[in-house]
Amino acid sequence: MPGRRLAIRRAAAVAISGVVLTLVAFVFDASPLLVPSVAFVAIGVLAPLWVWGAALGGRAERIVAAERIVEDEPLRARIEVRRGPLGLPGAEVVDPFTGSRLQLAGPLSPIRGGRTASVHVVARFSRRGLHSLPAPSLIVRDPLDLARVQTQGSGPGQPLLVLPRTEPVRWLTADRGRRFELLDGHASSDALAAVDIDGLRAYRPGTPASRIHWPAAARGAGLIERRLRADGDARPLVVLDARFLAAPAPGTPALSGPPAARLDAAVRAAASLVLEFARGGGCGLLLPGEQRPTAIDRELISWPAAYARLAVVSGGPGTRAPALGNPGARLGPVVYVAAEPPARLGATLATSRNAVLVVPREELVGGRPRGVRGNMLATLDVSGCRGFALGVRREFDNRRGEPAVA
Repeated sequence: MPGRRLAIRRAAAVAISGVVLTLVAFVFDASPLLVPSVAFVAIGVLAPLWVWGAALGGRAERIVAAERIVEDEPLRARIEVRRGPLGLPGAEVVDPFTGSRLQLAGPLSPIRGGRTASVHVVARFSRRGLHSLPAPSLIVRDPLDLARVQTQGSGPGQPLLVLPRTEPVRWLTADRGRRFELLDGHASSDALAAVDIDGLRAYRPGTPASRIHWPAAARGAGLIERRLRADGDARPLVVLDARFLAAPAPGTPALSGPPAARLDAAVRAAASLVLEFARGGGCGLLLPGEQRPTAIDRELISWPAAYARLAVVSGGPGTRAPALGNPGARLGPVVYVAAEPPARLGATLATSRNAVLVVPREELVGGRPRGVRGNMLATLDVSGCRGFALGVRREFDNRRGEPAVA
């Protein structure tokens, strides 16, 4: 049941004034004062009863156009107000969703108004995450505003998932092309030899017959193919590290911007990179707390679920590090997106064939990631973050005509 609060201070003052005026009429034998005194008492008593009865039949309900929305995109909603038999002599809708107060009077009057009225609101959300939209409140009052009843919406708030914003990736290397190349010049999307079975998956058109799991087809399970380990390892792997310190450690340079803003930038960068690599043939996405990466193919079949998990990623000092394992065992590149790079991150990723560290710009000190040592080369910009290729060899830089960052 929705909660209701009745405010009758003004009505009580009018009723008390009528009582006082009645006493004055009897004391001074002024019979002409009896008519206004009775009117004041009647107004002070009947106004709260009218407003309360009107509020019993009135309610406000929000109808949201979508359950998911991207950051900073407009979300349109409709608030439908319904009146009871007594109408709504004066109504005001308070919407915490947009922080607005909307006046309704004539459209819901008991004589010439309809039974329902609708108002449209628009709001934007600047931060990702799962939001709960509280129900709107309905304030009913009489024309003289002597009494008012505020009806609070009942039930749990409407869930709304705000997805991180994605932006195009700007590559800083002239030979980037349409493929994410390894440091030795081979394209990451090239087919590599794969002999280790890594489970089963649904059949994809064009898969060789040698990879079809025929026993499952004989049992009536349909076409299922064997998944080989190199299928996932040969493609780029985007890793998101949501760990950050609430305050900089003693002796380290002070950072600009709150930690939550840097984490949001890292999440946007990870989502943008996944879409970029998916268009080039697919990639993997490893989120904090997950043991196995999610495969994102060119058709983006598994992207909506992964996108929703990215929206609710939380970080902080107690967040678990991604279960990256041994980066050197991967055949494809590793793109490590960190809200705040750990001190030993560069040494960990140096064993990978092609490792790229992506950090928010606020984490750069002297044009390079804070606390990361070794040679590196700036390779990309995306969503307020910059990516650096780690362990860049001198001959690799000279071949491209770009000096390494010492």
